[in-house]
Amino acid sequence: MTLATDNRKPGPLLAYAQVVRLPNLFTAAADPLMGALFVLPVAEPLNMWLLACVAVASVLLYAGGAALNDVFDAERDGRHRPERPIPAGSISLQAARSLGIGLLLGGVVLCLVASGLVGHIGPAVVGLLLAGCVVLYDAYAKTTLLGPATMGLCRMLNVLLGMSLGATPWQTQHWLVAAAVGVYIAGVTCFARKEAGESRRTALAGGLTVMLAGIAALAFLPSTSVELTPLLQAQPQRWYLMMVVLAMLTGWRFLRAVLDPRPALVQQAVVLGVLSLVLLDAAVVYAVRDMPTAVMVLLLVAPAMLLGRLVRMT
Repeated sequence: MTLATDNRKPGPLLAYAQVVRLPNLFTAAADPLMGALFVLPVAEPLNMWLLACVAVASVLLYAGGAALNDVFDAERDGRHRPERPIPAGSISLQAARSLGIGLLLGGVVLCLVASGLVGHIGPAVVGLLLAGCVVLYDAYAKTTLLGPATMGLCRMLNVLLGMSLGATPWQTQHWLVAAAVGVYIAGVTCFARKEAGESRRTALAGGLTVMLAGIAALAFLPSTSVELTPLLQAQPQRWYLMMVVLAMLTGWRFLRAVLDPRPALVQQAVVLGVLSLVLLDAAVVYAVRDMPTAVMVLLLVAPAMLLGRLVRMT
């Protein structure tokens, strides 16, 4: 996979795309879509406006968090990553701050709209919690031992944002799916902590272990849910095999970086890990619905990969 590595001062559009991590926005949208498709009745027509509402809300919250991340990192990026848009002078610190705050507020407003559409406060509550966790990560937790766990919590809440569209209380299978995504991303975040410099093999191995634990948790879905498709209910080994294949497809690149922790290999593994989250989301959708609906979610990986050739994902 090719990474965007052009260190020249970017133009305004490219600079803003870098600040909000444009390719990653498609992976953010996949989480609430999966969560919503997991809980909404299969027999009823999908409300595409409602799905779009939570997907766009997630995108705005992620983009706002990414912009504020660069705001809080501006001084450190000036020393270690001077090519980033703020230290390079492509975007002012105040403009990035205003952008981040505005995007977060826009995401929260859309969560309020979603609450109005479904007739309960679930989406609004989850959206506010997600926005709070995003700010907590950017302003404090990112540089502490709580960083990976906080980022994992953000992604867990992102899934729960979609699940909040359902009319029934969350049960074991809902918490399992959301928590598995959170654990997976916590592992990827742990793996990425020193991606721009020298990574320790033990830290990388720990991140890989946590990431694989998230995938392993999803393997328990057939034992916790009775809402799987008839095929997977009758043959749960198909689901187990799918999880093994996904773990192998993602894990080998991470293992390669553990054995040879050069920054380029670590960064490639992190990008693959973020993209692979869309595959996990699509797999969960396939477990409760059908292949065409799962493909709808899976297609989000295509623009993420294409834009990743122009704009860095990390």
